[in-house]
Amino acid sequence: MKILFLNGPNLNLLGQREPNVYGRATLGDIETKVRERAATLGIEIEFRQTNLEGELVSWIQQARGIFEVIVLNAAAYTHTSVALRDAISAVAIPTIEVHLSNVHAREEFRHKSLIAPVCSGQITGFGPNSYILALEAAVNINATPQQPK
Repeated sequence: MKILFLNGPNLNLLGQREPNVYGRATLGDIETKVRERAATLGIEIEFRQTNLEGELVSWIQQARGIFEVIVLNAAAYTHTSVALRDAISAVAIPTIEVHLSNVHAREEFRHKSLIAPVCSGQITGFGPNSYILALEAAVNINATPQQPK
């Protein structure tokens, strides 16, 4: 099984950016923990980060036939990107939306996710462990037949 972890804008600044909200772990720290857990499950993962919306769209499109599940932290694009929503819908790969902070306990504009309706589920608010939970969900969702959307 192969899982693609995609990370959007500003996540390259984790560990420095608003540590009171996002914690002190870097994206590299999170990737290391995910890789360790994936190895125990026999899962292959690929981790990518970009600040560019179009690059995320391209990576989602290119995932078809290569990855069984996508884990996506679209960051700010979660709340603004119809393009990401359309790409997720078009490729029909189970996608799990993930966030470090509890977006529903933050500013009101963060409460609405444009991608949630086309994702299989959402994991939010568990800090770096959100990614581990997303890995576990990806393994389980791949083993469970999907309901048509």
